[in-house]
Amino acid sequence: MRIFLVICLGLLAMPVSAHKPSDSYLSISRQEQAISGQWDIALRDLNYALGLDDDGDSRITWGELQRHQAQIDAYAFAHLAVNANHLACTLEPVNHQVDKHTDGAYAVLQFSVVCPVTARVLGVDYRLFFDLDPSHRGLLRLQNQDETQTAVLSPEQPMRELSLGTPSNWRAFSEFAQEGAWHIWIGYDHILFLVSLLLPAVLWRVDSRWQPVRQFRTAFVEVVKIVTAFTLAHSITLSLATLQFLNLPSRWVESAIAASVLLAALNNIYPLVIKRIWLMAFGFGLIHGLGFASVLAGLGLPAGALALALVGFNLGVEAGQFALVGVFLPLAFYLRQTWCYQRLTFGLGSWLIASIALFWLLDRSLDLGWGQFN
Repeated sequence: MRIFLVICLGLLAMPVSAHKPSDSYLSISRQEQAISGQWDIALRDLNYALGLDDDGDSRITWGELQRHQAQIDAYAFAHLAVNANHLACTLEPVNHQVDKHTDGAYAVLQFSVVCPVTARVLGVDYRLFFDLDPSHRGLLRLQNQDETQTAVLSPEQPMRELSLGTPSNWRAFSEFAQEGAWHIWIGYDHILFLVSLLLPAVLWRVDSRWQPVRQFRTAFVEVVKIVTAFTLAHSITLSLATLQFLNLPSRWVESAIAASVLLAALNNIYPLVIKRIWLMAFGFGLIHGLGFASVLAGLGLPAGALALALVGFNLGVEAGQFALVGVFLPLAFYLRQTWCYQRLTFGLGSWLIASIALFWLLDRSLDLGWGQFN
């Protein structure tokens, strides 16, 4: 019972800003002996760190960006270092652009990498925004002639050494699997949607009232249906969007995800869909897959490397989901007959989820900017 009280308190303490997690895209390319780089950084993140919006109209113009360009360069390159065979290289900005990603506008910093020796091992030390947002990730792509390597840079692992020989496919696969698991755990909207669907799995509707199920098998089968449907659905759209077959504006996707959380929670309070909840999980899971896809879509990987990253990331997401279910279901079944579960966890918990989801929906659909750095 105490554990479920902790869960309810956790809902109260959960951050309400649950847009796409903060990522930047760092590409380094070596052709012959020349090394160049391109760094795509979200304008919303730079604005939060440096205050680029001079007139406070919530829009960053090209003129405002140009006025702050030296400040942006100084800030960004103070948080990035590259070395060749453990000898420091010099990073020299050469051009600036703006590009549109699925989740908004990004500043594009193009730079040259001048190293004192011919690189056999390239080291990258990345620390951008880690002091402001521990969930930020740098997604690194290294193009060495015709070979592509990828890595995920985080506060826990800000440094990478990449051999310019044959890349390790297993390492890239495992890193993106870890990243998939991480994104489900920090994707509060995805978690709350899944929790909203799982809450009634240990109950059944009789005479307009929720009653506890008698057998664990009943709840287990229902949960398997829900999780399988959700997994299948978001795997489909995650793949389609990552492979560029499907592309919708991030604002629409994030608003629809918030709406799905709201409707799933309200369905617990005012039940309309009682049977075949797995159909709801599948339908809304298609939308959630588009939310996951933005992580990989901006990397610009070639087909082989992209397929490997996609499979690893998707399996990581599934592992994160099953870990959540593995903790939730036994506890929910054990406490299903108690006041703590039926009134507090199920009843109050659904109201809390609905309230948070309504906040997200208003913020995202109306672009109110209530959740800043996320």
